[in-house]
Amino acid sequence: MDYLSVRRFSRTAFAVCLSAGLTTASMAASLDENINAIRAVGSEGKGHAAAIAAVKELSQGNGESLLPILNAFDDASPLAVNWLRGAFDSVADKALAAGKLPADKLEAFVKETSRNAQARRLAYEWLIKVDAAASDRLIPGMLRDASPEFRRDAVQRLIKSATAAQEAKNNDAAQKLFNEALAGAVDDDQVKAIVGPLKEMGQQVNLQKHFGFLTEWQLAGPFDNTEKKGFDIAYPPEKGVDLAATYAGKMGDVTWNKFATEDDYGVFNIAKQTSPYKGAVMYAYTTFQADKPMAVEIRLGTPNAWKLWVNGELAFGRDEYHRGTQLDQYRVKAKLKPGNNTILLKVCQNEQTEEWAQDYKYQLRVCDSTGAAILSKPATTASRSEK
Repeated sequence: MDYLSVRRFSRTAFAVCLSAGLTTASMAASLDENINAIRAVGSEGKGHAAAIAAVKELSQGNGESLLPILNAFDDASPLAVNWLRGAFDSVADKALAAGKLPADKLEAFVKETSRNAQARRLAYEWLIKVDAAASDRLIPGMLRDASPEFRRDAVQRLIKSATAAQEAKNNDAAQKLFNEALAGAVDDDQVKAIVGPLKEMGQQVNLQKHFGFLTEWQLAGPFDNTEKKGFDIAYPPEKGVDLAATYAGKMGDVTWNKFATEDDYGVFNIAKQTSPYKGAVMYAYTTFQADKPMAVEIRLGTPNAWKLWVNGELAFGRDEYHRGTQLDQYRVKAKLKPGNNTILLKVCQNEQTEEWAQDYKYQLRVCDSTGAAILSKPATTASRSEK
């Protein structure tokens, strides 16, 4: 090849490479733009047209766009997550049909516990379509996973193995497996499926401790809630708790009194343990010791109206009555500081006389985002004034 031919070839090769580079850069930019359009989708039709166009364009792509879509789940709104899921499914379905689903990358993503739980689950569901054995590799190691779904799967496997061992009359193995399962169990139905057999084997489980219920409280009241007006009235405990104080209550002077509940699920029945007050407000106060700063969830169940303060700051409230009660009915995110943290709960009862409207109770626990209990360090009950 002569010099001129070499130069012509070099120019052509450079042009091809430049064109390919521009195409790749253009595709990356287009991918980012489409993902951003989906993440920007809002309620009441905001951004829907752009999101529809973005999903349509993404669907024409290949498996290379799957990981960027999964990454986009992080900090996305629930509505945007639904759109991203649709885009992912479209691309993944096409890649699966072509035999080009990137199983290795999907598995690596599933193992990234810091990633969005829904994105990890989505990656897993597509992974096992091409690699069923991935379930056996991944799930056993997820007993304390950050994803409640993966955690549940790992617990269920152990329950199944423990039940089989029990049926085979191998109680030692069964008990060991049930206890392993209990260590990761956060869902009430699974906990009950574990605790029952363990009880048959002579082992008692402290459910209060397992779930992280707070069971020792100082109570003050009743204050007036006639016509439900008490919910919005800031009675003295809301301005600062002084356990030695005496307040003017609905029926005379009230003071703080210490109570505890022995209920397995931490239910404190105000009506039974104090009095079945009507048109009343009661305050419940306790402390929680943390060894470091931590983000927690305070989970509450009550059929009554309520407000919650953590370290003197209003965390949340709900002004509604007798719509039922259940475990983890309300979930409130909170931040605890090292050392002593204060928790104040306002529980309001209305004046309804129907039999189904007489419940006056609550249960409260502290846990992480998966529902795993976070326990107070050397337990202390409220024993000093907090301003």
